[in-house]
Amino acid sequence: MTAAARIGGAPVVTLTALDAPADGPAFLQAQVLPGRGMMLLQARLRLPSGEVVEAIHAPPVEAAACALDGGPDDFNGNASFSFGGAILAPFANRIRGRALPGAREIETIVAGETVRLPRNWGGKAPGAEQYAMHGLILDASAAFEQPSPDRVVGLIDAGDFGGRWPGLWKLTFEWRLQAGALRLRVEARNAGEAAWPIGLGWHPYFALPSGDRRQARLRLPATTRVEVGDYDAVLPTGRLSPVAGSPYDFTAGAPLGDLYLDDCFTGLVRDGDEAAAEILDPAAGVGLRIASPSPAVKAIQVYAPPDQAFVVVEPQFNLADPFGPEWPGGLDTGMATVEPGEAVAYDVSVRAFGLGNP
Repeated sequence: MTAAARIGGAPVVTLTALDAPADGPAFLQAQVLPGRGMMLLQARLRLPSGEVVEAIHAPPVEAAACALDGGPDDFNGNASFSFGGAILAPFANRIRGRALPGAREIETIVAGETVRLPRNWGGKAPGAEQYAMHGLILDASAAFEQPSPDRVVGLIDAGDFGGRWPGLWKLTFEWRLQAGALRLRVEARNAGEAAWPIGLGWHPYFALPSGDRRQARLRLPATTRVEVGDYDAVLPTGRLSPVAGSPYDFTAGAPLGDLYLDDCFTGLVRDGDEAAAEILDPAAGVGLRIASPSPAVKAIQVYAPPDQAFVVVEPQFNLADPFGPEWPGGLDTGMATVEPGEAVAYDVSVRAFGLGNP
C-alpha cells in the first residue's frame, strides 16, 4: 500500500498494526480516505495460512482516484459506496420524497422540517422511483491527524449539511488497528439548540478470499427482514417478515448459494452487548465477525449479488426510508434523537478468525 496518492484533495492515510498477533488471522494494514468522508479504501488481512490478502473489494489506489474524481457518475459522492467502505451520515440507506422538476433533488419531511436531499439513486427500470441514498458526507473532506501509525482521527464540522438536514452537527471519526482487529468509531454531536434525529452506518465490501461465493456462509442473528417491493428500487413496503423458516434465516449460519441479497434485517439478537454478523469462507479457512456494541444500531443491511465474490454487511441505526408513511405508527425505524449538546456514538469492529476457532 502507498500513502503517496491523494484522493478528494487529501492524502491516502495508511494505518499499520503495531500489536497484531505474530501469526494467525489478523488485520495488518488499512487505507483511509479523509477526502471522502473518512471512508475505508482497503484493509490487508493475514489468513490462517499466513497468506496476506486484500480484505476489501476495491480497486488499487490509482484506479480508485479516477473513480472518485467527482465526475458525472460521482454525483453526491456515489462512487464512495461502490467499493471500499463508506461512512453514512446523517442517514443510512434510502430516503424517499417528491422529485423536484428540473433538479436532482427530492423534497421530504425530516422530523417536521421540510428538506431537500440529493436525488442520487433509484431503480433502473423505466419510471422507477429515484431517491436519496446513503447520506451527505460521501464526498465530504475531513480535517484529520494521525497520532500513531495504527490510528487516524478526523472531524467534519457539518453544520446543517449545506441546508439539507435539520440542526447543527459535528462528526468525529476514529479508525484504528488494535490487536489484529479493525475498529471504527463515529460520534455525532448536536451543536444546535433543539433535539434532532440522525442515522449513522458503514457500507463495507468484504471480499471473499477464496473467490467462491456459493460456498460462503452468513451468520446474522435477527428475527425479521424488511420486505421490499422489488430488487430494482429496493424500497420498503412497511412490512416486517419473520425470517424463521424462510430462505433469509441466517440465525445459525447458512450458505449464500445463489440467493440474491439486498435486504435489511432487524430485530437483532445481540450476543452480549453486541449486534453481530459473521461472514464465513470455508474454502479459505477464515471468518470475519462484524460487531457493534452501539445500542443505536437497530438494523444490518446485507448486499450480496450471486455473481460477485463480496458480501456487504452494513450495521446501521435506521431502516430504509425511516420517516416514510409506509411504516406503522409507533414503529421505531431507528433514527437516534440527540439532545442539544449531546452526542450519539457508532462503534463497529471487524475481527478475523480461523474457522477451527470461531
